[in-house]
Amino acid sequence: MNGPLPWQACALLSAAFAALTANLGKVGVQGTNPDFATFVRTVVILCVLAAIVTGSGQWQAPGSVSGRTYLFLVLSGLATGASWICYFRALRIGDAARVAPVDKLSMVLVAVFGATFLGERLSGLNWFGVVLVGAGVILLGLRA
Repeated sequence: MNGPLPWQACALLSAAFAALTANLGKVGVQGTNPDFATFVRTVVILCVLAAIVTGSGQWQAPGSVSGRTYLFLVLSGLATGASWICYFRALRIGDAARVAPVDKLSMVLVAVFGATFLGERLSGLNWFGVVLVGAGVILLGLRA
């Protein structure tokens, strides 16, 4: 365990905050351009994280981080930014209750990419769950 909470608790909290993100973001993006809304959200996140890192004394010397780590963090940041921009654009025009589940198709893609590129192994039962998530995304994305 890397912190006071096990990964399962952190993942559940992440899901709860993601649900709040969808609902609060849907309301917030209605009054502005979705790209500007993403910018505001990013500034808030930057400020909160700076306060957390400062308050907990977790700053690191830039030279203590490898170039490979920086490369992958930058690439991850670019992917995150692209995801947020697309997400807020989707929220601007779509229902939060349908946009968020389609966004969670990322769970299926993480499993596929993890197995393909990172050599992660999932059991047959795990893959069945991945298929069910994919099917759920399709059902939730349909307009009935």
